[in-house]
Amino acid sequence: MLVLSRHINERIMIGDNIVVQIIDVRGDKVRLGITAPRDIPVNREEVLQAIESGKTAAQARHDAGQDLYSKKRLAKEKSLPTS
Repeated sequence: MLVLSRHINERIMIGDNIVVQIIDVRGDKVRLGITAPRDIPVNREEVLQAIESGKTAAQARHDAGQDLYSKKRLAKEKSLPTS
């Protein structure tokens, strides 16, 4: 595995036609912009795994969104005072 350090707005080239750009860094999250030809699939790993296990892409996105919503709700509930 090649490990590279980049700053916001810097790019990484993969071959001649794939560009990965660092868009934003917030805490432990990094936002990437990926430019690739349409014939090259670009997926998040969890979406690809869900598709391979028989779910549709829409179901995988929904499940990922529900999981995020549940985590946010749980965090909010933990921060509320109990009476």
